[in-house]
Amino acid sequence: MNTQATPSPQFYLTAPAACPYLPQEMERKVFTHLVGERAPELNDLLTQGGFRRSQNIAYRPACETCRACISVRILVNEFKPSRSMRRVLAANADLVSHEYPAEPSSEQYSLFRRYLDARHQKGGMSDMSVLDYAMMVEDTHVHTKIIEYRLREEGAGLKEKPQGELLAAALTDRMGDGLSMVYSFYDPELTPRSLGTFMILDHIRRASALGLPHVYLGYWVKGSRKMDYKTKFLPQEHLMPRGWERYNESESALHP
Repeated sequence: MNTQATPSPQFYLTAPAACPYLPQEMERKVFTHLVGERAPELNDLLTQGGFRRSQNIAYRPACETCRACISVRILVNEFKPSRSMRRVLAANADLVSHEYPAEPSSEQYSLFRRYLDARHQKGGMSDMSVLDYAMMVEDTHVHTKIIEYRLREEGAGLKEKPQGELLAAALTDRMGDGLSMVYSFYDPELTPRSLGTFMILDHIRRASALGLPHVYLGYWVKGSRKMDYKTKFLPQEHLMPRGWERYNESESALHP
């Protein structure tokens, strides 16, 4: 009889580094590896506990003086799009989405590169090569898909793999209680389409169709204007010291 215990994950702490969201702060992260047969189960538990996945690493902030990063998840079963969100859905009615295994393509990388060059010129991902991109997509031991969003071809009918122009893509993990949006990118020249918002709305639709109660959006960084969009998808929950709590926008405004 084998009584040997299953090895527990080992956690590590990074050295302090400049925070990319709040210039006056220094960030640290605690992380562990997501490998082997238990990776999907561990990814579920850690994501529910405020971790994010990057390749085969799960991490969460462990900053010494700042608690601005807050995990966010949308309550799918209660969600109703706002008027502006309905306009975004209408503006993108000419798009089709299709889910594929987590495999990179040169077409995806070309779009990813344009997105980085326009939106994240000074970020930590700004110098990612095609090989780096391939690792970002492929290096996963959990249930990961890539979802492509393309222009619908006139008269194309139903195809196994749509071939219209690629406008956006999302790398997404399917978990036991929801979908986790690991990374998404889109054509930076198509601002009127609000493709970032559209992809979140599409993930809410997908989660609902799968009977999954949550869409995980990663971290809302309080005080970072470029993260404010995440709090628009209501109702949602934030991971607080006492656990997941329903976000109250008016109460948050009273406590900056």
